[in-house]
Amino acid sequence: MDKRTICLLNDSFPPEIDGVANAVVNYAKNITKSGENAIVVTPTMPGADDSAFPFPVLRYPSIDTRKKLGYVEGYPFSPETARVLTEQKVELMHTHCPITSCLLARSLRAVVDAPLVLTYHTKYDVDAKAVRGKLLQESAIRALVQNIASCDEVWVVSRGAGENLRSLGYEGDYIVMENGVDVPRGRVSDEAIAAATGRYDLPQNVPVFLFVGRLMWYKGIRIILDALKTLREKNVDFRMVFVGEGADGAEIRSYAEERKLSDRCFFTGAISDREIIRAWYGRSDLFLFPSTFDTNGLVVREAAASGTATVMIRNSCASEGVGDGRNGFCIEENAAAMAAKLEELCRAPEVMQVVGENAQRELYVSWETAVQRAMARYEVVIDNYRSGKYPKRERFGDEFFKTQGGLMEAFASVGELSEEIAAGLRIERDEALQTIVRSRQELRGRFGETKQELAERYETILQKVDRYL
Repeated sequence: MDKRTICLLNDSFPPEIDGVANAVVNYAKNITKSGENAIVVTPTMPGADDSAFPFPVLRYPSIDTRKKLGYVEGYPFSPETARVLTEQKVELMHTHCPITSCLLARSLRAVVDAPLVLTYHTKYDVDAKAVRGKLLQESAIRALVQNIASCDEVWVVSRGAGENLRSLGYEGDYIVMENGVDVPRGRVSDEAIAAATGRYDLPQNVPVFLFVGRLMWYKGIRIILDALKTLREKNVDFRMVFVGEGADGAEIRSYAEERKLSDRCFFTGAISDREIIRAWYGRSDLFLFPSTFDTNGLVVREAAASGTATVMIRNSCASEGVGDGRNGFCIEENAAAMAAKLEELCRAPEVMQVVGENAQRELYVSWETAVQRAMARYEVVIDNYRSGKYPKRERFGDEFFKTQGGLMEAFASVGELSEEIAAGLRIERDEALQTIVRSRQELRGRFGETKQELAERYETILQKVDRYL
């Protein structure tokens, strides 16, 4: 049996680091490891070097908006991507973002003739609600939901993620497909911990709390800092370490200084070395994650891999599967509750250790296991698509993306013909002239076919628009 080729799309990818980019890397690695083919499609990132990955990375044009938005913005029109994916005979596309990557995938679907799966990783409505003006916010959310609904199958990373999707107005089906973690079960050596954390003031027998992730207020970081201020006022000794960077980083550092926490609250900045992050998990007594934004909370399971328990918000997505006081600690979403729990645990370090050991046994899920489950589902999706079980995409928006796919295919054909002409110029003159003539004739033929097809699609669109006028 031939190898399957799976195309993974996402708006972010290393060197840009976030949870979803990490998920795509691990999907691609484990698909490749299983003996199948994976190809990643993502926007161009200045300075990116993809040569070390054991799978191909195909980058399409982007606009560098990092100064304003913190990331690059992809341009979802790429004839080259359409050409390569067609050549690679992609059998399934899996987008991990419902925005630009999904727009591109919808167009590519018409070209490669493969089903489209979307994983809803995080609460994108938070970004939509950052748009000024209620009407624009509603339009952004409506467009987001329409994009998601256009996919052949929708996955969510937790039950809470599915509930969030429903709250936005999504009415279709979805299945829960959990993510894994890319760190092995077990602590790193004491020597590795000392090498990674030794330059910080972390006295023995003083509890060390840890946060790993983007420094954004919506991650619940204010709850942490306000709780730590209360502990300091009560003369409870501790150390707090923040690993990561983010758009709110400067404000968060200033806030920590205002609360007189600078002598026991440390910011390491972003760390890309997973072994160093493991060392921090191993050095910490407790992981703090009071976020209700995250739909999966992979960092909770990363901490569990090292035997470190987490304090999280009760009924949050991150707390799914967690038993309060057994393999984690659940609190109400406020600083007073956080402070009370931390003070209690600082006086009972043995409880943190036992609960951390339980978390290691019960919460840990490897990426290998998670992707094996996903690949089993891929087979079902491909079979459903080929047997016609998914609805045809005939709405106005779908017709637009089919047309855009046709345009990308047409431009890709022009590119192929241009390469053929260039090659012809390097052979003998008479043969080169014959090649040019043949190429021109083929180019006219292809454009004639494409022009006629696009004209028919355009006429169909106009007819559908007339219904609304």
